[in-house]
Amino acid sequence: MAWLPSDFSHPTCVPVFDGFHLRPIRASDTEIDYPAVMGSRKRLWDIFGPAWGWPPDTMTPEEDRADLARHEREIEAHQSFNYALLNLDETELFGCVYIDPPERAGADAEISWWVVDDKVGTPLEDALDFLVPRWIEKGWPFEKPRYPGRDLSWAEWIALPGA
Repeated sequence: MAWLPSDFSHPTCVPVFDGFHLRPIRASDTEIDYPAVMGSRKRLWDIFGPAWGWPPDTMTPEEDRADLARHEREIEAHQSFNYALLNLDETELFGCVYIDPPERAGADAEISWWVVDDKVGTPLEDALDFLVPRWIEKGWPFEKPRYPGRDLSWAEWIALPGA
């Protein structure tokens, strides 16, 4: 069974809050992605490190660009999706939303997201937390999405059997 229907068209811009929006990430976003990731690296490692081994403390801008190029290819092929959380003029990246096929049994998609350290606990994070599950429910063809780190801990997710 295919992960997404063949006629599915992914959103290219999703309003979030006060001019902030989501759009598919590109390799050309490295200049704004790298400082966002590395500036929040410790907290991101605490969240994603045990599950994904990301972001490593030794990541270079070149490695980030290669990672973003991979995401861009996967988005184009509808294999997985990484949406950048951007300001209105797209000069700064404030987080990401990941929409992936399930790695663990019991779901048809796995969705996670983060914001940079200085946006934790702000109205922007609150808006993203509110938006993502509703956007997935209304705009994506999933019946059983899972939200690791939200509806179950990452440790619980790691312990689940593979898909």
